[in-house]
Amino acid sequence: MADTPQPHACEHAGGDNASGVYLISPSSAIESPDALDVACRQLRMQGFATAVDEAALARHQRFAGTDEVRLAAIARSLEQPLPIVLSARGGYGITRLLERIDWDRVAASGKWFVGHSDFTAFNLALLARTGAISYAGPSAVPDFGVESPDPLTCALFGETLRGELEILSFDAPGADAVDARGTLWGGNLAMLCSLVGTPWLPQVDGGLLFLEDVGEHPYRIERMLAQLWHAGILQRQQAILLGRFTGYRLGEHDRGYDLPEVWQWLRRRTGLPVVPGLPYGHVPGKATLPVGAHVGLAVEDDTAWLVLHEHD
Repeated sequence: MADTPQPHACEHAGGDNASGVYLISPSSAIESPDALDVACRQLRMQGFATAVDEAALARHQRFAGTDEVRLAAIARSLEQPLPIVLSARGGYGITRLLERIDWDRVAASGKWFVGHSDFTAFNLALLARTGAISYAGPSAVPDFGVESPDPLTCALFGETLRGELEILSFDAPGADAVDARGTLWGGNLAMLCSLVGTPWLPQVDGGLLFLEDVGEHPYRIERMLAQLWHAGILQRQQAILLGRFTGYRLGEHDRGYDLPEVWQWLRRRTGLPVVPGLPYGHVPGKATLPVGAHVGLAVEDDTAWLVLHEHD
């Protein structure tokens, strides 16, 4: 049985409501309530008003409440006044909810939904069903629920959601040359692959696909990329941006097979430009990326520029 949700103490405190953050738990349960308090404090220090959904600390098995509890939290987030809705953490759970979310209502709310990892399913389903933009970025507990959050994550979160960041530049050692414009989309590779063949995966032509993952051996990453190729998805993209792929362990039988070999295989198989170095993944420093936005991408001399806003 789920624990009874209780209102949380962190209510509309400090900051500016015009750039405020409402925290929900749509996936796995939060292990430490104190981390949620810390996240609120850190967000207020960044100038954001904060409010926490009444069911944010609910628990049911591994989830942050039953499916009904988590669906109700998403519905409440559409009615409250703060413009940014931030996922508390990833884990697993959103794919259980996809067919029961009113995506048209989500899009019509005008809220800016932000999350990471499991939240990829939300980002992509919203884009597939409505074309609305959401954000792949930090989550509350792992990124802001610490005493010293990563300065890059904090700066890019604030600048992106306030519309201040026009160009994201990053080191891209060994990147292929690119000069393209298209729809930015992607997220966690395993989550993206789990949506192949479903109505929740957007059909993006001429896209700029960004990917990351954690705890996946290079051969499993290659296998998932091969799935995207066999499904005809990679063929429709203009470039692939590689975030961080972390937390795996090689074995003796790999005999030199590692991620660099996977990226070379990807280039040979697809013929697409591959751009490594995107600051995004299961790492402390991550960008906040507009999933579904029309952006520009340029690469020269191992430096990449992701143009988020272009002047007419």
